[in-house]
Amino acid sequence: MRSPVTGIVALFLLFVVLIVAYSSVFTVAQTEQVLVVRLGEPVRVVTEPGLNFKAPFIDTVISIDKRILDLENPSQEVIASDQKRLVVDAFARYRIKNALRFYQSVGSIQAANLQLTTLLNAALRRVLGEVTFIQVVRDEREALMARIREQLDHEADGYGIQVVDVRIRRADLPEQNSQAVYQRMQTERQREAAEFRAQGGQKAQEIRSSADREATVIVAEANSTGEQTRGAGDAERNRLFAEAYGKDADFFAFYRSMTAYENGLKSGDTRFLLRPDSDFFRYFGSAGGKPTAAAPAQPAAAAAPKP
Repeated sequence: MRSPVTGIVALFLLFVVLIVAYSSVFTVAQTEQVLVVRLGEPVRVVTEPGLNFKAPFIDTVISIDKRILDLENPSQEVIASDQKRLVVDAFARYRIKNALRFYQSVGSIQAANLQLTTLLNAALRRVLGEVTFIQVVRDEREALMARIREQLDHEADGYGIQVVDVRIRRADLPEQNSQAVYQRMQTERQREAAEFRAQGGQKAQEIRSSADREATVIVAEANSTGEQTRGAGDAERNRLFAEAYGKDADFFAFYRSMTAYENGLKSGDTRFLLRPDSDFFRYFGSAGGKPTAAAPAQPAAAAAPKP
């Protein structure tokens, strides 16, 4: 028969073995890398995921994230090379590429964020202070972000950190300067608009003047052509009249008188104060237009015979 003491000792030894075994293993996840520290001194870095072993009780396991981490940088004012103040809102992404150097230099992600914030602000001031406001806002933004990332990555290498990307969310003038800039831009646009309208008015006046000049020339040419045509028509009419008069002067005179009657004696209140024997009415008394001979005087009555 076994003694109860033996069973208790066996259970105690088993418990000790389990504790030692549990203290001798550790697991590395896919998203982390592990630094093994023995009595305060780094021993090795484990980057491959899976089950690993360490010396129990004397080795300490420090997990360090190996994913890409975000660094949010608060907005700050930067003075560009043209002495314009800019409010810059930027952020960075980084990862820990050397766990041992990272642990020895900064020790934690919170401390790394503080250090990287200082370095990022310095890089922003250096790079953006060498260019103008327009280059930052519009022309060279991508190139400037690449330069900032290169400088920040070079300085962060000493901490075992690799800077993956740096982005500028917003780069704008301070609020107190924005209204003045907007008003100046508005005034400039209004001036340009007024200049364009003046140029358009001048061009329109030139077109109208040219059109009026061409219209005047066309009307003058048309009037000249019309006068020439009317002159030719009048000449032809006079020629025909002359031919008609030469062929039959009496008929021509009769036709002229009939035309005068038609034009002068129209319906309405037409009155003439002429002598009845006027030449105008000569065809009223005779179809030939010749004055009629005076009637012979009646012979005097014979004297009555005396009684």
